[in-house]
Amino acid sequence: PSKLRPVMSYVSYTKPGIARGPHEHMEQTDIFCFMGPGNFKIRLWDNRKEYESYGNFLELIGGKDNPIILIVPPGIVHGYKNISEDELGMVINYPDKLYQGWGKKEKVDEIRHEVKEDEFYLDFIKEDR
Repeated sequence: PSKLRPVMSYVSYTKPGIARGPHEHMEQTDIFCFMGPGNFKIRLWDNRKEYESYGNFLELIGGKDNPIILIVPPGIVHGYKNISEDELGMVINYPDKLYQGWGKKEKVDEIRHEVKEDEFYLDFIKEDR
């Protein structure tokens, strides 16, 4: 999208077998780079009730063996897990909003989902541990 302008970037390292997320944003778009080291299983599902794609689920692999850039718009729940046997995994994110906004004066735009027992993504966090 032409209006997508990252305002910051950060690098995250994840140990093998560890999952991050799942969560979603109401306004923020994330631009993730999975390019290695490490490989990740990435899961996304559409939580936007106003879209025809609501409830659709996608799983893909990104990282050293399949470098990808992934744009995650608001309302898409996302999480990833380092599936490497013994390699620390690296992810770079370029979100278009600052955490807590400019001057850290806003609420965090993040809805956590790993605490909802009735949803299938808990298997993602617990599997293969």
